[in-house]
Amino acid sequence: MTATPPPYRLVATDLDGTLLRSDETVSERTRAALALAGAAGAAHIVVTGRPVAWSKHILDALDYRGLAVCGQGAQVYHAGEHRLLTSVTLDRKLAALAVAKIEAETGPLHLAASRDGLDGELLVTPGYRFQEGPRPPVPVTDRSELWAEPLNKLYLQHAELDDDALAQAARAAAGGLVDVTMAGAGIVELLPLGLSKATGLSLAARRLGVKAADTIAFGDMPNDVPMFAWAGHGVAMANAHEELRAVADEVTASNDEDGIAMVIERLFA
Repeated sequence: MTATPPPYRLVATDLDGTLLRSDETVSERTRAALALAGAAGAAHIVVTGRPVAWSKHILDALDYRGLAVCGQGAQVYHAGEHRLLTSVTLDRKLAALAVAKIEAETGPLHLAASRDGLDGELLVTPGYRFQEGPRPPVPVTDRSELWAEPLNKLYLQHAELDDDALAQAARAAAGGLVDVTMAGAGIVELLPLGLSKATGLSLAARRLGVKAADTIAFGDMPNDVPMFAWAGHGVAMANAHEELRAVADEVTASNDEDGIAMVIERLFA
């Protein structure tokens, strides 16, 4: 008897607001659903905006051993081997020029810089509101320190503009130099031009021998839009940003209500 092929061969999930619940855990139901997909022959891959340095402790806690796409697509990381397979860096001169162009339109920005590498530090300028992570950020007062070593991304915040308005202003001022995306509350990022989660996911999928049409993707923020465009099927969480919901093939329950599990159970049962 010939085994029935799985409806999808790759299950790609964002982390924050998608796979992780609000307390940064994964429910037993979601774990069981991913195991169900695995038993049917589908691989699970994490695709996160977090750089490796801010992802690996979570992946280790989940006992995740496969490939992960980190840093908004800049890094392909082998979690089981704790090894960085590919890494794309942001041109620092272009980044500095982009910041200058944006500030000419918006006024002063609060900045943070994510350094490249497995243990890349997060540098923050005065006023930047950072999220607690596996290690404390490094405060800097001299902006030249931001450009001193290779970066995978820059983070922008503004004292008055909200995230949507800041992202729009950044694209208008510097969209020809860098890519601009929004990955969460207070997280507007400058990336290498042409880089997205879809870039990194396509590289990882090629390593796994899986095509876009055989991939189902789950996400919650505008930075997941390129991943949905690439994948065969895109599922937005109920808590997703309206920009992502608008391009999703379907909307499931929230990250705190086992939204991923509901879809996988339906498709792979």
